[in-house]
Amino acid sequence: MAKGKGAAATSKKAVRKIRILVGKPGLDGHDRGAKIIARALRDAGVEVIYTGLHQTPEMIVSAAAQEDVDGIGLSILSGAHNYLFPRILQLLREKKMGDVVLFGGGIIPDDDIPKLLKKGVDRVFTPGTPIQEIVDYVNERIRPRK
Repeated sequence: MAKGKGAAATSKKAVRKIRILVGKPGLDGHDRGAKIIARALRDAGVEVIYTGLHQTPEMIVSAAAQEDVDGIGLSILSGAHNYLFPRILQLLREKKMGDVVLFGGGIIPDDDIPKLLKKGVDRVFTPGTPIQEIVDYVNERIRPRK
């Protein structure tokens, strides 16, 4: 191997950006919050892939695998969070992607948050969370996967 080629590869690997997939699972058609978060993360230097509306857990995990993401952020307003988060965690484990960080937010009752965290969701943001708090969380918590 040429001396410079290895250094370039190492340098290229070291500067890989955090890749986050922002998913909007379920049937609700309100994605303004997801788009705002996606844009804020992008503006903060994170690579963001947005799935669009009406995604199934299978579609989200398939896109996460194809895009080799480091984290998945879900926006859920429909009340199906107790099904959608665990199902996505299950699919990630089945695809040997258990190191992908799953977080999200939306209309999620306070009583449900500890249950989701116990199941493996890394963080749940509720309405009114400052956008910068979410950006800081991603930059501090999520690292590019190897």
